[in-house]
Amino acid sequence: MQWDWTFVAEIMPTLLQGLKLTLLITLLSAIVAAALGLVFAIARRSRNPLVARPVSFVIEFIRGTPLLVQLYFIFYVLPDVGILLPPLVAGVIGMGLHYATYTAEVYRAGIENVPKGQWEAARATNLTTRQTWVHVIVPQAVPPMIPALANYLIAMFKETPLLSAITVLELMNQAKSVANSSYRYIEPMTMVGVFFLGMSLVSVVMLRWLEHRFGRLGK
Repeated sequence: MQWDWTFVAEIMPTLLQGLKLTLLITLLSAIVAAALGLVFAIARRSRNPLVARPVSFVIEFIRGTPLLVQLYFIFYVLPDVGILLPPLVAGVIGMGLHYATYTAEVYRAGIENVPKGQWEAARATNLTTRQTWVHVIVPQAVPPMIPALANYLIAMFKETPLLSAITVLELMNQAKSVANSSYRYIEPMTMVGVFFLGMSLVSVVMLRWLEHRFGRLGK
């Protein structure tokens, strides 16, 4: 089968719609993973075993099961107990929750990297727990985390094709739909690869800039 640029031009609007949704899913999932991961990390450090142990179990359970299985459970199993989620919402929750367990470990390492003297100084100045975390610990812990968090952001972007299993019309699903209806696979699948490669390269450049910028602030 020969490459057909006319066909590429015809399917490009459909693929771009899928790309937009892919980027939206990545952004929303990253926000969920970043916020929930910080909650997991703080809860896991709790001195109360009734808090730390269940959170640790949840983290290990999620990390020990495939993302695809988790997506199927959220989208296809939860409706049996009355929880019906739209495909996009189910996908964002699934990916965000899955990667939150990984970002939690990144946060934990960053928090433990903050010198003990900073904790002692915060207590000595009578800062509340919230003030200590917001104004002392988190600003110092975050910059060294950026390289690892950047890797997970890129990984989330590349994992979005899994959402086609729960009917999300992201880039891969749009390409499959076009290919199945036209019986031409070389153009849509090649363009999907080009889109993913291009966006990944752009992300790497931007995240390296962020790493350089915030890395200097963390020193």
